Amino acid sequence: MSISVASFLVSLALVERVRRYVKVNKLIRWEKIANYALFASVLLFACDAVFSDPAVMKWIWHTYLIVLTILLLQQQEFRALRMYFMAFVPYVFVTFFYDATEAISSTFFKSIEAYLITAQSLTYMWLAAILYSQNRQYKTAEKERIKRQREDELNRAIAIRKVELEGLVAERTKELTVQKDELEHALEELRTTQSQLIQSEKMASLGELTAGIAHEIQNPLNFVNNFSEVATELLDEVVIELDNGNGEEAKLIIDDLKINLEKINHHGKRADSIVKGMLLHSRGNTGEREPTNINNLADEYLRLAYHGLRAKDKSFNAMLETHFDPTIGKVMLVPQDIGRVILNLFNNAFYAVSEKKRAFDLEGFNNPQGSYEPTVSISTKNLGDEIEIKVGDNGNGIPQKIVDKIFQPFFTTKPSGQGTGLGLSLCYEIITKGHGGELLVETTEGKGSVFTIHLPLKKQ
Repeated sequence: MSISVASFLVSLALVERVRRYVKVNKLIRWEKIANYALFASVLLFACDAVFSDPAVMKWIWHTYLIVLTILLLQQQEFRALRMYFMAFVPYVFVTFFYDATEAISSTFFKSIEAYLITAQSLTYMWLAAILYSQNRQYKTAEKERIKRQREDELNRAIAIRKVELEGLVAERTKELTVQKDELEHALEELRTTQSQLIQSEKMASLGELTAGIAHEIQNPLNFVNNFSEVATELLDEVVIELDNGNGEEAKLIIDDLKINLEKINHHGKRADSIVKGMLLHSRGNTGEREPTNINNLADEYLRLAYHGLRAKDKSFNAMLETHFDPTIGKVMLVPQDIGRVILNLFNNAFYAVSEKKRAFDLEGFNNPQGSYEPTVSISTKNLGDEIEIKVGDNGNGIPQKIVDKIFQPFFTTKPSGQGTGLGLSLCYEIITKGHGGELLVETTEGKGSVFTIHLPLKKQ
């Protein structure tokens, strides 16, 4: 290989490595210098091919390579390539020494020419080995650089995405916080509304009692008034008989008077019992159990519910069936709560039979008997460890598809404005949670329904 070609290739290796290093490390001020050096190498090689004096070009190449090598070794920016540049020093030195010895003393040159050629060959091999090794290292480093660059880009993308996600999470959290506050506010309003509806349901059931109580309390008041008038007349007769000296007759009249007073006392207590029942029904639940005669309680609320409905519809009549077990006695329970449950079941039963009666009268149901007699029944039974209360009717019954929903709050089959849907749900709460019992329903569509209450038996 001629010195010009070898020098050109060596300069290209130096300059090209510098150009790649400058590009990777973004040494902007060295980009033009590296490009000028590449242009100079090409220009020198072109001049060497054109000019006929190779000796001059040979020394120009030596000068160019020495200057280029020394310049690169002195720059701090290229300290990472110093070992690479040092690999070119043997070639530059040996080739320069080769030509300089030949020019100065041809005799001495010939004596050591074989050694110089060997040294020159060794520099070629050394340079080739270094270039090969450096090229492999460069490719490995380039792969690592590309890998790190990709990792950096990925990390940057992850960081950007993280910031975006944090922003989205913060925004979503803010939205959820606002929604949570709105839901809590809505829940509070719902609880307030529910409390108001429960109170309205209680007041509605109290209103149902009013007309029945007016009718029921009128009977004992009439008895009291009548017997008090008779008692007054008997007192007048006693005075007359005593004036006439008829002591025996006066005693008989006094006995009659005593009987009248007992009846007045009895009916006065009856009126007092009705008023107390109304007050118990209207006041809040104290949760205190009292010894209660469940038969009397059921009988009283049956008649109050019936007369309450008749006060609204004078034409309505129904058959009342009662089957009370006398062995039950007094049971420990919360009377106002159980009274509210029984009253609600009676009201629903009377509503069912009245609706069926109204539909029968208006549309003429295809009844095999040709007539329909509304019937509401109540029965109690002592089952040993619990008591059973059954409230039945022969109304239209409950459709099977909604049987499972009737104890749910706010579910009602009544037209809008006629029911809150809280009656049966309150009954269920009172029986199951308040008294540890059961509230069941059996129904046949078109034939009627039976609600069964099971209460653990806790006698006085």
